[in-house]
Amino acid sequence: MPLLSVRNLTTTFNTDHGRVRAVDGVSFDLEEGEVLGLVGESGSGKSVTALSIMRLVPEPPGRMQADQILFDGVDLARLSEPQVREMRGARMAMIFQDPMRSLNPVLTIGRQITEVLRRHEKMNGAQARRRAIELLETVGIPNAEKRLSAYPHQFSGGMRQRVMIAIALSCNPRLLIADEATTALDVTIQAQIVDLVKRLQRERGTSVIWISHDLGVVASLCDRVNVMYAGRVVESAPVRELFRTPGHGYTLGLMRSTPRIDGAAHRLTPIDGLPPDLTRPQTLCPFLPRCRVSIDACAVRAPDRKTLSPQHWATCLADLTAERVP
Repeated sequence: MPLLSVRNLTTTFNTDHGRVRAVDGVSFDLEEGEVLGLVGESGSGKSVTALSIMRLVPEPPGRMQADQILFDGVDLARLSEPQVREMRGARMAMIFQDPMRSLNPVLTIGRQITEVLRRHEKMNGAQARRRAIELLETVGIPNAEKRLSAYPHQFSGGMRQRVMIAIALSCNPRLLIADEATTALDVTIQAQIVDLVKRLQRERGTSVIWISHDLGVVASLCDRVNVMYAGRVVESAPVRELFRTPGHGYTLGLMRSTPRIDGAAHRLTPIDGLPPDLTRPQTLCPFLPRCRVSIDACAVRAPDRKTLSPQHWATCLADLTAERVP
């Protein structure tokens, strides 16, 4: 049984220009100990999907609906706000893109870590302090005991992100969601954070949803990848299979517009055009106006899910077997 099973998740936002379908009927499973990547350009629905799972979408203006968000045997979609609040931090946790916007600037790092431990683990002050030191050491922060009294602005960007990871892991959650956790960091610190998450995931067996538009990071970290476009999952596959044989025109476009992680030279091809207006119903493939491999049938009917292998599917009418990623 999967640790997390999402079925028909839809999240909308009421705006001055109409109702935006930010997430449009998303379904997927996350297995125990698996690292699942969510990739796609900005506005594809990755972050809103994560916030919806965590029940962090503000209502109003947002509205989240789902047939099921079954996590560890509990349907998150049916819980009250106090019930889901007890699960956040304890059994599921999230790392956000910008730690300076997530950490409280007027509270010490020690206070922010121990607060989680005292609330969810019912530790006293001394116990929480010892555990906080252990967590900071685990994520590679030197002089951990002294750094407990420091404030967020006294840490570098990479160290702040390590603090966020320490807070997220403080109660040994079974699910960790990382939302663009390395985007604001330079490539050296990115590699350190990715290696840290790999090690912690391997040691603790935590299931991870890794949200990113960086295909290089996804290729090095994830077991399986869901490609999102216009609020939908358009392709899902094991990571090696996805990079070797993409099955959707959008996935192919992403790979052709991204430098090779192995350093091999190839001509980068941009994805022309703009994402669709999500206030309007999408009756055909939403990527059609930008697609370089579309066929005549794409302008007539919406694609169904096409199975390419036992663990690989895509919603695309075109046959990409003749296409090659350089």
